[in-house]
Amino acid sequence: MPAAVAREAPDVVIVDMARPDRDYLDDIRQVTHHDPRPVVMFVDGDDPAFMEAAIEAGVSSYTVVGAALPDVKPIVRAAVAMFRRYRQVEAELQQTRTSLRERMLLDRAKALLIRQRRMSEPEAHRWLRRQAMERSQRVVDIAADVLRMAGEKESPENG
Repeated sequence: MPAAVAREAPDVVIVDMARPDRDYLDDIRQVTHHDPRPVVMFVDGDDPAFMEAAIEAGVSSYTVVGAALPDVKPIVRAAVAMFRRYRQVEAELQQTRTSLRERMLLDRAKALLIRQRRMSEPEAHRWLRRQAMERSQRVVDIAADVLRMAGEKESPENG
């Protein structure tokens, strides 16, 4: 399955599974990890544990069909919408984590300047901004340089 998805690059992957197959979930997990896309799964029977495992593997919509086939269009549309929303939330979370790391780095650099150069917090901030403007770099990159030159690690775990 991963090779077929990579080759065909579908907008949505639809899986029809008569019996729960945990090995097949590994393929789904591989697809959703390497090339995320909505995955709609139709199964014949209700299995709550398998449903949890399928969602954990990256299935966007898990539908028990039983004897009658459902109208597939709204299910696929809902899965695509949920997938897009999940990806948006994931991107926002990553951006927030990056902003927090950068803020912590900036605060640590300012604290270092306050200690070493006896600056006030506003003076340290202005100094970092001025250096960034003079070097055409981002303030956070200057902060990282300040910490590196002082022999401190950049990671927030250090501070």
